Amino acid sequence: MGLGWSSAEERQPLLPPPPQQQQQRRRPQPRGPAGGPAVPVRRLAPLAGRVYGRRWLVLLLFSLLGFAQGLVWNSWGPIQNSARLAFGFSGWDIALLVFWGPIGFAPCFFFMWLMDKKGLRVTVLLTSSLMVLGAGLRCVPVSDLEIRKKLIHGGQLLNGLAGPTVMNAAPFLSTTWFSPDERATATAIASLLNYLGAAGAFLVGPLVVPSPNGTSHHLLVSQSNTEHIKDRIEAVLYAEFGMVSLIFSAALAYFPSRPPFPPSVAAASQRLSYRRSFCRLLSNFRFLMIALAYAIPLGVFSGWSGVLDLILTPVHVSQVDAGWIGFWSIVGGCVVGIAMARFADFIRGMLKFILLLLLSGATLASTWFTLTCLTSVTHLPLTTATLYTSCILLGIFLNSSVPIFFELFVETVYPVPEGITCGVVTFLSNVFMGVLLFFLTFYHTEFSWFNWCLPGSCLLSLLLILCFRESYDRLYLDVVVSV
Repeated sequence: MGLGWSSAEERQPLLPPPPQQQQQRRRPQPRGPAGGPAVPVRRLAPLAGRVYGRRWLVLLLFSLLGFAQGLVWNSWGPIQNSARLAFGFSGWDIALLVFWGPIGFAPCFFFMWLMDKKGLRVTVLLTSSLMVLGAGLRCVPVSDLEIRKKLIHGGQLLNGLAGPTVMNAAPFLSTTWFSPDERATATAIASLLNYLGAAGAFLVGPLVVPSPNGTSHHLLVSQSNTEHIKDRIEAVLYAEFGMVSLIFSAALAYFPSRPPFPPSVAAASQRLSYRRSFCRLLSNFRFLMIALAYAIPLGVFSGWSGVLDLILTPVHVSQVDAGWIGFWSIVGGCVVGIAMARFADFIRGMLKFILLLLLSGATLASTWFTLTCLTSVTHLPLTTATLYTSCILLGIFLNSSVPIFFELFVETVYPVPEGITCGVVTFLSNVFMGVLLFFLTFYHTEFSWFNWCLPGSCLLSLLLILCFRESYDRLYLDVVVSV
């Protein structure tokens, strides 16, 4: 099951007491009335995990919610040129529309507490209701552009508030509903569908909304005008509102917090309290290492992907081509991520090795892209093929690492609740993303510094993972105690 188990002292609280201690702790059986025969005592059978077919329906609903949140969050980046013309957005407005995503993580710890205390159903319903309200605000038909812009910004903020749940709860859901040999796969599906939604925005936006700059190959470009572009954007907004409302209705009708019986020993075991969990996380040096290894490159890449059209415009890449590059980079990452997670379910204890491979590839791909954009210095060929290949490979390597990181976080700090663990690391990731986008609002005329942040962050993450000593406490509990 791999190298680097935690020490015996760290594992001891997870295991049942030895047989001798169990004999010493056994209380004498109560006697019957007047010293008669003993009253029979019912002995509990060992816990046997049980899975239910409905777990796939729960996973589907949660994944669709994450898909919709990512789609709404990334609505404006791929069509930023059209949005500027239709609504009078400035470059600062476009960056801020993306920036509402990390800002929405400010109450992240509240959602972690809610999931830990009230369960998954209450948290999901609150999250989906915020998404419905946010998507609805963007559709309010107001003729005053200034008021309309404020409503759109407010809708993006409410959608950003849904981010802590859709990005943090995947390991919690997989532990609650799935057996140990399905957990990594369920985590990958639940977490990566949010990224697939962001990829859908790269596809839907540029294909539905014509570009005003003459670089698009859309059939209606020659006939487009401001009102036509605005109508097409509003059609996208109404469609997204309808999809979010439908998902909310389905979750309201059926989304249980947990199954009748737990699927594994780890799912049924007691977890640390909210306060003790934070103390454990902040005092665990190994966790802080991998938290930074995840947060820095993923935060940089998320911010970079959100403004990919802005970055590729100076090298004469059209809005449609930028959309396709973003789409295939995320789709490839989702496919490879689910495949890697399935591999991790079959061959346990290989999470660090998988991360080393993925981060090495991400470092090489990001360096290739950055040097390609510096054609005046490196003289590397700048073609559509090289941009497509380098961007897609970068997306594949980084996006596919997300579920592997999540599983390694939970294994490292178990019995800290999954929602709290992943909430802390995604909060850190959004902090780095927010800082990067904050600087982008001031330095948005030249993007070479932004591109260099990618290989630098990937290389730093690779070094941190190399120095990390892995452990599998949750897996140890399931394998040893359940035998």
